[in-house]
Amino acid sequence: MRAPVRSPARSAALRRLPPWLAVVLLALAAAPAFAVDSYGKKERQAIEALPQVHRTWLAHVEPIITEEELAAFLALEQDYQRDAFVKQFWRTRDPYPDTARNEYQDRYEQMIQDASNEYGSLTEDRARMLLLNGRPAAVIVGQCSGLLKPLEAWYYRGSDQTRREFFLIFYREGQHYRLWRPFEGINRLLDTLMADAGPTVGGGAAAGGSVMQSIVFNCRDGEKIAAAIAFASRDPMDYERILAEISDTPEPRQGEWVATFESYSTDLPPDAPRLPAELSVAYPARRQSRTVLQGTVTVPKAAAGTAELSGFQAFNLLLTGEVLSGEELFDTFRYKFDLPAEEVTGDKLPLVFTRYLRPGEYRLVLKLEDVNAGAFWRGERAVTVPRVERNEPPPPEDEETARLLAEANAALAAGGTSLQLLEPQGQIHTGYVRFDTLVTGEDVARVTFTLDDEPILTKNRPPYSVDLDLGETPRPRTLVAVAFDGQGEEVARDELPLNAGGHRFDVDLVEPRKGRTYRGSLAAEARVEVPEGQTLDRVEVFLNETRVATLYQEPWVQPIVLPEPGAITYVRMVAYLADGNSTEDLVFVNAPEYLEEIDVQLVEVFATALDRGGRPVEGLTEADFTVREDGQPQTLVRFEQVRDLPVHTAILLDVSASMEESLEAAQQAALRFLERTVQPKDRAAVITFNDHPHLAVKFTNDTRALAGGLAGLKAERGTALYDSLLFGLYYFNGIKGQRALLVLSDGKDESSRFDWERTLEAARRGGVALYTIALSADADKKKLERLAEATGGRSFAIGSPDELDAVYATIERELRSKYLLAYQSTATGGTKFRRIDVAVARPGVEVKAMRGYYP
Repeated sequence: MRAPVRSPARSAALRRLPPWLAVVLLALAAAPAFAVDSYGKKERQAIEALPQVHRTWLAHVEPIITEEELAAFLALEQDYQRDAFVKQFWRTRDPYPDTARNEYQDRYEQMIQDASNEYGSLTEDRARMLLLNGRPAAVIVGQCSGLLKPLEAWYYRGSDQTRREFFLIFYREGQHYRLWRPFEGINRLLDTLMADAGPTVGGGAAAGGSVMQSIVFNCRDGEKIAAAIAFASRDPMDYERILAEISDTPEPRQGEWVATFESYSTDLPPDAPRLPAELSVAYPARRQSRTVLQGTVTVPKAAAGTAELSGFQAFNLLLTGEVLSGEELFDTFRYKFDLPAEEVTGDKLPLVFTRYLRPGEYRLVLKLEDVNAGAFWRGERAVTVPRVERNEPPPPEDEETARLLAEANAALAAGGTSLQLLEPQGQIHTGYVRFDTLVTGEDVARVTFTLDDEPILTKNRPPYSVDLDLGETPRPRTLVAVAFDGQGEEVARDELPLNAGGHRFDVDLVEPRKGRTYRGSLAAEARVEVPEGQTLDRVEVFLNETRVATLYQEPWVQPIVLPEPGAITYVRMVAYLADGNSTEDLVFVNAPEYLEEIDVQLVEVFATALDRGGRPVEGLTEADFTVREDGQPQTLVRFEQVRDLPVHTAILLDVSASMEESLEAAQQAALRFLERTVQPKDRAAVITFNDHPHLAVKFTNDTRALAGGLAGLKAERGTALYDSLLFGLYYFNGIKGQRALLVLSDGKDESSRFDWERTLEAARRGGVALYTIALSADADKKKLERLAEATGGRSFAIGSPDELDAVYATIERELRSKYLLAYQSTATGGTKFRRIDVAVARPGVEVKAMRGYYP
C-alpha cells in the first residue's frame, strides 16, 4: 500500500478539517484510484474495422453494454447481422415490450443527445453517470471563486441502479469534470477542496476556521455543497458500495438473450466437416395475405450420422435459417429434427420447414448441423415468393417430397380460413358482454358458440357475434367458436378464456382434427398462449411418443409423414417456457368413434399441519392423511411435502386514509417478507388498494422491482376490500401450483361493487390460500377469518404494525412446510360446490386446507 504524500501546506489544511473528516481521509489516503471500465486494446482494434454507424453505436452504448454482448457483437461478420443485434439489444431492455414504444431506448437516446450538448463528450464522468442513472433530482453548482475548483453536486433519491439516495460530487480537472471518490486518496481530495488558493485558505477569509466552514460561509449554496461532501464522506465504505452499484453495467432484462441470438447464427465454424445437402422450395398454400413457403433440405441418408442408445438409433439435425429482404434481416428461424432410423424409408432424409412470407424478393441463408457427425452444410438462395391463388399453387421443385406431403399441404391450403374471437375491453368480465369475431376466408357458412362446453348459439350469417350473460360473480369461463362450411365440415375454431388473469399457458392443436381420416401425411399445427411476462422456449412435435421436430419460433406448424397409411396414431405438441414449465395437447388420428379421449383432472390440495402451538409439523407420511370429498374417501395419486416447488405470492396492501399512521411500517415489513421469501423459482406481486385496486408490480422475482412497488405510497380515500380481493384472486387465474394472497387491511369494506357473498364464492373457486391480517379493531375480523378458513390459509389479528414481522415469518414458514395431496375425484358431472375434508391421524395436529372447489 502506497503512503500518502503531504506537503506542509496540505498538512496544515488537514488540521483545519473537522476531526471526523480528517480521520477518514488519513485512513483512505493510500486507497487505489478508481478507473472507469472501457474498451480494451483488442476490442478497439476490432471496432476500428467496423462501419462508422456501428462504431458510433458502440460509443453510445459503452456504459450499458455487457462484456458478453460486446464480444458477441464484434464476432459478427455481416452488417445485417449487426443491425439485427442492435434491434435485439434494445428490445431486451424494453420495460414494456407489449407496447409500440421502447421507453428505455427513447430515454437513453435523449440522454445521449443531452450529454453531448451539455458536456461535449460521452466519456466524461458526468455524461456517464447521466446515462447510467438518469437525471438527478437536484444539481448544486459550486461557485466558490478563489476557494474551490469548480464543482457540481448531484442529488438522487434513487435510480434504476439503486433504491438508495446518494450524492455525486464532480470537480473540474482540465477541461472536464471528474467524479470524486473518498478512496482516491488525500492528495486528490485536498487538491479538490483547496484548488490553487492555498494561501487564501491558510489565512484571510478562512483564518482560524476549517475548509468546510469556509465552504459554508464563502460559497454560493455553501451549506448544500458541504452537506453533499459530508454525506459522501461519512461512511466511505458504504459510499463506495453505492458508487459500485450506480457505476456497474446494468444487466438487460433478458439476461441470456446473447446465447439465443448466437444460436440463430448461420456462420459455419472454421474447418468444420462438410455435409452434402440440397434445398428445394414450394409454395403450397396461402395464409391470408401471406404465402406459405415450404422449404425442404434433403440429406443423403448414408452421409448422416446416427446416435445410438440401448439399441435405438436416430438421426439428429439442427437447421438454422435467415430470411433477408434487401439488406435487412427480415426473419430468423430454427428447427431440430429427430428422426428414428428404423422409420426412415428411402435413401434420403427430407427436412421440411415452413415460413409465412408476403409476395416479394428474398434471400434464404441456411445452416444445417448434423449433431451426431459434427458436419455442416450452408446454403444461400434468392427466392421470389409468388402470390398464391386459392387451389392453384405453383408446381413444386421436388415432386417426390410434394407427393409425400400432399395431404399435409392440402391441410395448409384449407387453413386459409381463420376465425378469431375478439376479447372485449376490461380485465374482469361479468353480466352481459358482447363477443365479436374476426373471420377470414370465403367458405364459412355458419359459426357455433359454446360456453363451458354448453351450446349457446349458432349464427348462419355475419356478423358472427354473440351476447352472453356471464353471471354476477367473475369466474374463469371458456368461450369456443367453431366455423363450418356448407358441407358441415369444420374449417376453423378459436377458444377464448375469460377472467383468466393473463397467466394462462396453453397449447391447442388446430390440426390434425378429430374425426378426420389422414392417409399419408398431415400438417401438425398449434396455437400457443404464453403467460404475460414469460418467454416461450420451444414447441416439441411428437408422433406417438417419438419426437420428430422441435420448433423455436412461429408458425407452430410441422408437416409429418405418417409411417403407415390410415393407421391409428396420435400427434402431441408440448410447449416449454424458459423456466422449464410445460403444457401439451394431444389428438388421436384415424381413431374410431368409440375410442374416447379421457381428460384426467387431478384435484390438488395444499395442506398445512400445525401443532397446538401453531407451528408447522413436518415428517408426516401419506398414511397420516385422509381426504374426503362430499363425504366420500379419495385415493391419493400424489403426495409430497412441498419445499422446493415454486410459490406465487401476492401482497394485497390497504392504502386507504385510515392506514396513514401504519403505512410506513407496513411497507417495510412487507418488503422484508418478500426479500426473505422470494427465491429464484418463485414469483411475487404487489397490489395496493383504497377505493379501487391497483396492480403495482406484476409477478416477478426481482426484489428491486417489488420494492419499487411498495415505495412512494400515500394513504388516502376509502376502502373497497371486496373488489380488491376479487381483483387479487382474478390475477392468479391461469397459474398452477402453490398460490397465496396476503391481505393486510385495517378497516371494513366501504365502497365495493361486489358484496360479501360473491367474494366468498370467488375465494372458494379461486384455489388461492388467503392469509388475512386485521390491523385494527375496525377491521372485519370474522369475515377475514372465514376467507382464510375456506381457502386453507390463516387469519391474524394484530394491534400494531410492529407485530407484522412476526406474522410474515409465520406465513413464510407455512408456505415452505405444506403437503401436496392430489387425487382424481370419484364424483362425475355437476357444477355444484364440492366440499373437501382433510384430516391427520395424529393427536394434537390441526390441518388447514381449502374447504372445497367448483368443478
